[in-house]
Amino acid sequence: MAVRELATFAVLPNESKGRAYNEDQSNYRNEFQRDRDRIIHSSAFRRLEYKTQVFVNHEGDMFRTRLTHSIEVGQIGRTIARALDVNEDLTEAICLAHDLGHTPFGHAGQDALNNCMKDFGGFEHNLQSLRIVDLLEERYADFPGLNLTYETREGILKHCSQKNALGLGELGQRFIKKNKPSLEAQIANIADEIAYNNHDIDDGLRANLLNIDSLRESKFVESNYREVVKKWKDLNERQIRHEIVRRMIDYIVSDLIETSKDLIGKYKPASVDSIRECGKSLIKMSQTTEKEHNNLKKILRKNLYQHEQVNLMSQRATETVKYLFNIYMEQPIFLTDELHMKITKDSRIKDEQRKARIIADYIAGMTDRFALSEYKRISENK
Repeated sequence: MAVRELATFAVLPNESKGRAYNEDQSNYRNEFQRDRDRIIHSSAFRRLEYKTQVFVNHEGDMFRTRLTHSIEVGQIGRTIARALDVNEDLTEAICLAHDLGHTPFGHAGQDALNNCMKDFGGFEHNLQSLRIVDLLEERYADFPGLNLTYETREGILKHCSQKNALGLGELGQRFIKKNKPSLEAQIANIADEIAYNNHDIDDGLRANLLNIDSLRESKFVESNYREVVKKWKDLNERQIRHEIVRRMIDYIVSDLIETSKDLIGKYKPASVDSIRECGKSLIKMSQTTEKEHNNLKKILRKNLYQHEQVNLMSQRATETVKYLFNIYMEQPIFLTDELHMKITKDSRIKDEQRKARIIADYIAGMTDRFALSEYKRISENK
């Protein structure tokens, strides 16, 4: 079987900018395959199984979690990368790692933790993902974190303020210079959006928080719904739902690939550096598809994310995260023995900001059900 030749602007593993700590190369895997495998074997990746996508993990076994979402993002990302002749392995590694820093309870948990940390540097899940792979994972004898390549770390860091970028060395320069990341990173970013919107429709319908009629405000949903019910007369509700979502993803991904091919052909990037210095994202949907995609986001925001039941879950999440943060700050004895000792005995922990960051790391690493059990344990024994 012939080896697929990548485009001149693809990131090649043998041209990687390397790792923070030098390592011998693997005999059987390239650098980005190695990154992917380290991510899959990490504790943070396993914990995603019990972290909220939209619905709290224990609400039902059939809803998506951060883990299943990440796997689905990886599948979409690989398809796009393969069609555009860029590096599939790097794209997959970024896709699988993009949510490692997410708190329990999804965006509600992140917002609550960010609010708790407002006087201590704030909290943002992209930066937390980088913090996990650079520092917090403790698996290897020779280095902290996972020691991933520069290119994978570049893709993980989707957003970053100028202030935070200043402390990230070469990795932060893109945000200071307003450059773009590699095409592989751009693909992972948009694959996340595609998976998020379409699979939230599936889960929202499954939970009876959405109905097809309310979603038919979207031209995407309406046109695909008509096609499905016209072609198959006897489908059950589950099959109709799946066919609509499947067709929407296929349409959006196909549109994205063709539009991106046109943009790449227009700008004719000759290298990875020319992609970074282009100043424009070259992985894009057509204007018509992007407009409908954004309209779908608005419909989901109104009918799902602001639904009374979701709001109740969000309120409980906010209460749980704030309670845990405040009680740990006031009474570190409720932390694990290791963290309690680190905060109370370690001479380096001299200020509240370092203490708060240690506690934020701990809370961010919790699963939904562990955070709820901690809340119950502490509130009942306080």
